[in-house]
This record gives sequence, structure tokens and C-alpha cells, in this order.
Amino acid sequence: MPNELLNKFIEVFQTNEENSRTFFAPGRVNLIGEHTDYNGGHVFPCALTIGTTAIVKKREDRLIRFYSTNFEQLGVIEVSLDNLRNEKAHDWANYPKGVVVILEQHGYKVETGFDVLYAGEIPNGPGLSSSASIEVVTGILLNELFSFEIDRVELVKMCQQAENEFIGVSCGIMDQFAIGMGKEKHAILLNCDTLEYIYSPLDLKNASLIIANTNKQRGLADSKYNERRGECERALQDLQTELTINSLGELTPSKFDEYAHLIKNEIDRKRAKHAVHENARTKTAVAKLEEGDILAFGKLMNASHVSLRDDYEVTGKELDSLVEAAWKQDGVIGSRMTGAGFGGCTISIVENNQIDSFIENVGVEYEEKTGLKADFYVVNVGDGAKEIVKEIVNE
Repeated sequence: MPNELLNKFIEVFQTNEENSRTFFAPGRVNLIGEHTDYNGGHVFPCALTIGTTAIVKKREDRLIRFYSTNFEQLGVIEVSLDNLRNEKAHDWANYPKGVVVILEQHGYKVETGFDVLYAGEIPNGPGLSSSASIEVVTGILLNELFSFEIDRVELVKMCQQAENEFIGVSCGIMDQFAIGMGKEKHAILLNCDTLEYIYSPLDLKNASLIIANTNKQRGLADSKYNERRGECERALQDLQTELTINSLGELTPSKFDEYAHLIKNEIDRKRAKHAVHENARTKTAVAKLEEGDILAFGKLMNASHVSLRDDYEVTGKELDSLVEAAWKQDGVIGSRMTGAGFGGCTISIVENNQIDSFIENVGVEYEEKTGLKADFYVVNVGDGAKEIVKEIVNE
């Protein structure tokens, strides 16, 4: 694909390939540990082999020209380095703009403009983190293009800051971290409070990961995400009247159950219960996977979905329909929603000899229940963001 894209880059920007460079950042999927990241808990994501490719070339002036093959109707979006603002008309291009702004705030001056073409293989908006993939590929290309030598974890944090402050979505660190730090055939157990992490081999034996996209428009996701975050923050404040804690992730389920009465609002209590129990579930699930007990891991995935449905209330008819259909199928080890919720995707572990029947049966039942067609992706676990170095062919 990079050769095709290089031709597109040359055509769009009326240039040649001299001094152009190519970068890639994956999408990510979270296997378990949902809505725990901003509550100081653990998550267990992995990077995918599908993602965002960016081809970039420095300019000699102060202009940045953005183009995306996913939003061709918007054409080339042109901005000046001296006037980088979040503009609604610029749509997707606000994400890379935000990364430039945050890097400059940290003292990394982007001295000249550049032309950049993005091409994403990640379906837009279903919870596989296409936005974070754009942010991280931008961070990596700026770091290399201008020789900033920013530590990878620091760069990941700056990409998160761009989404928080420039875009205005209060996301946790998980998406950018998984995309920046991913490792082939491994998932990452990440403590979102301390950023301590371990790579855990993802040996699914004779099974594969299947992502199913509800294809429901996710209009609610951002507003409800911020609402849930606020509910957990209120619950934490109530608990802090008697407990010396900085986050819900510091509590064990038994400790939470002992002090849950301190949370005045019943809805806030349910939200906090999910955050605490999901954190414990995630740590247990990873331990089970390391023991080779993939069936126990799958059961914990299922329990995660139930908690997200009943206590956190972020699933909705479409996600529940997909997951409930998946649970009925032969060869399904576990299935749950993944991402922010209110539409988006599910992640299932399915035995390889049942993949075709799984896709067919779940697709039929889902369409009968919702009137929507689901898309299915059998995915592989890949590396984090990197430069794609052109191979030199010796004559």
C-alpha cells in the first residue's frame, strides 16, 4: 500500500518523492479493562496490524497542508504554523494540529511547515481509536522529522494532552499508550495511574480475535463519556471523606464494598462499583492468560460486558445484541463491548474452526434485532507506531 499512497501524495501535493518519509501507527483494541483508565486502574489493550499510514515531506515555508484519503471530499486542508486553532470546518485535521500545538507548548518548535497525507485502514468511529492513531503517527513523524528526541512515553502523553486540551475529549492514556508502545503478539497490562506496564504474550492457541462493528452512529459517546467521568469523580470525592486514596483504582472490591455507603448518589455508586471491580477483573484475567487458562480469561470478558451494561450503562441495544448473539455461538471463548460504548465495537475470542459460522450467525441475528448490518474483522496483534523505512533494492 505505501507505493500506491506515495503516488497519491505526489499527485495531491504536486511534488516528487525526494525527502518524503513514511510512518505508521496502529489501531488498538482493549481486551479487558474498560472505563478504568481515567479511574487510575488497569487496562489490557493490544496494537493491531491495521492503522494509519502517513507520508510527510518538509516545506520551506510556514504552511502545513493536510490530506486524508478517508476524507477526500474535504480536499487539502491548509493552515499556518502561526495560526493553529481548533476549527470545526477542519474536521479530522484538528487532531494532528493539536499534536503540533502541544509539542510546541512543551518547547519543541516545529520550524517549518510540511505536507502530509494520511490513510487510515481503521473504520472511522467504531472504537478502535482512529483519532489516537492519527495523533500518535503525527507525534512520531514530528519527532523524527525535526529530530526532537522525545522519549516515547512522554510523546504518548503529549498526544493524550492534545486530545484532552485541543480537541476537548477527556480521554485516558490507554489509546495513545497502546498505539505508541504496542508489541507484536503481546498485549500490555498498563497501570494508568503510574504508567507502569508489562508486556504479556497473547497466545490464543487455536483461536483468533474478531472485532465486530455495530455500524451505529456514536453521537452520544463523547458527551456520555464525560458524564461518566464526572460521576466517578464525585464518587471518589465522597470516598475521600474517610479514605486516603487518589483514585478508584487503589481500592480492592472488598474495600470498596465496605465503604460504598459513603457515596451519596446511587448512580455514582454503581459507576464506581464498575470501575473498582473491572480493575480487579482485569488483573485476574491477565494472570489467567499467563497460566494458559484462556477459558477463564473469556469468562472474565463476559463478566466485563455485564458490568458495563448493568453498572456503567454504556452498552445500548446494538452492542448488547452483538454480544448476546456471540455468547450463543459454538467456539466463542469470550465476547464483550470494547471502547467508550454507545455503539462502536465488540471484541470476541473465537476458535478458528468456528470463525465462518460465527460471522454468519451473529450477523444474521444482529440484523434481525437491530436492522443494522455489522462488519467483522479478524485481526492480528502488531507493533506500535514506527517509521516505515524504504527498502533499498541492490541491482
